[in-house]
Amino acid sequence: MVKTKIREVLLKESEGSFIFIKGKEKYNFDGISSLKKVLSKEKARILDTIKYKNPSSIYALSKTLKRPFKAVMDDIKILERFGFIELVKEKVNGRTCHKPIIVVDEMVIHFKI
Repeated sequence: MVKTKIREVLLKESEGSFIFIKGKEKYNFDGISSLKKVLSKEKARILDTIKYKNPSSIYALSKTLKRPFKAVMDDIKILERFGFIELVKEKVNGRTCHKPIIVVDEMVIHFKI
């Protein structure tokens, strides 16, 4: 039986703004508009591609998605920051690549006011 990996995060009001808390890390969070950016169609496509096509690098991911590398990299940084993925360093043909890996099966977001 495969164990589901669940990550819990907290959005907490602090002095008139929301703070995103992931483990011991805290980030300023601009509210629902920021959450919508994290949950965009393009980010969903990235997660789906990582999960089912297992690209060997961010470059390979951008080629699979037929999107510019910079745009994919920007999205990857957001997904990594919010705890959906991790980048694993791997040596491929003498070069170091960063392979995106999904680290959660489920994310629970709590809003605390």
